[in-house]
Amino acid sequence: MSRSTPFSTPAGIGRREVLAGAAGVVAGITLVGLTPAAAVPAEGPKFTPGPGRHARILITGDAGTGTRTQWAVADAARAFHAREPFSMAVGLGDNIYDSGPNGPDDVQFATKFEEPNAGLDFPWAMVLGNHDTSGVFPGDGGWLARGNHEVKYHAKSARWWMPSRYYSVRVPEQNPVVEFFILDLNPLAAYIPPLLDPYWTVDGPYMNEQRAWLDNALAKSTAQWKIVCTHHPYLSNGPHGDAGNYEGLPISPLNGVHAKRFFEDHVLGKVSFVLSGHDHTLQVLEPTASSKGTRQIVSGAAGKIASAQPRARDTPGHPALCETQHELGFMVMDLTQDTVNLRVLTVAPDSGASTQVFARRLA
Repeated sequence: MSRSTPFSTPAGIGRREVLAGAAGVVAGITLVGLTPAAAVPAEGPKFTPGPGRHARILITGDAGTGTRTQWAVADAARAFHAREPFSMAVGLGDNIYDSGPNGPDDVQFATKFEEPNAGLDFPWAMVLGNHDTSGVFPGDGGWLARGNHEVKYHAKSARWWMPSRYYSVRVPEQNPVVEFFILDLNPLAAYIPPLLDPYWTVDGPYMNEQRAWLDNALAKSTAQWKIVCTHHPYLSNGPHGDAGNYEGLPISPLNGVHAKRFFEDHVLGKVSFVLSGHDHTLQVLEPTASSKGTRQIVSGAAGKIASAQPRARDTPGHPALCETQHELGFMVMDLTQDTVNLRVLTVAPDSGASTQVFARRLA
């Protein structure tokens, strides 16, 4: 399988206190990560993107609760799909709350993905999040190999697309309009860093392979639009904050300083957009000098909304074209050879009714 993988056929202690307490905790695992070179083949047919040179993308994140909130957002997406069909979806991590699956046959794949998304019959390019790789406490990212269960589920589902922990998707496969680069930055942003296992460390084999793969894939891509998809954002006006200042913690590496360096060395200025979740918000941020023209978009409100916890920084938020901090919702991106248009829809948790709150051409 090629490294660039096109779609084939068919009230307790607060989070920051817990994370600060975890600064002295380390965890390691000996299992290796599943890379594009060891991608998992599908055992049955997979859904394919819609035909033609116009791609309509459903952008969701942090969806996998299995609760009424996830169903409400999915109901709204189904209604949208009936009016304007999607080509595919991107799921920006935290796919199986609260602590990730216990194996590729875990019933949570049914209750937190397949059943809520029934009728949304197109490919879902999935990203690994910190809750998908939990070890000691939910969301700690302390059991990185747990994410391999989600990769193995790729073989079993027509919708779920995750042939390896990082990969790319071209739409269409030949002469693509857009190429999505799905990344796994959990080793760089885990709240329990993998200091005991050199394979997963910041400059260990897994991350060095991923860096080399991304550099090469971006250089070779012929797509008009190149989009990186991560769980952890580079910039965010939500409670988690920016890479390098996650949670407002002055503790490296828990503050995501290594994720910040990864973005700055390998992503920014090389792609048009970074799509991320992690914060349970909807944000369309303006490019900054540090982002080198790359626009950060955060869509992590498909199952939960942000708490009332303040931002993890003392400085003002970044300029935003659209920002909702406490509403469920999703985004829709339409791409042609010449244009990128984005819509943001909020969703009522009781009825599943959606309201379009933003629509603009971004490129």
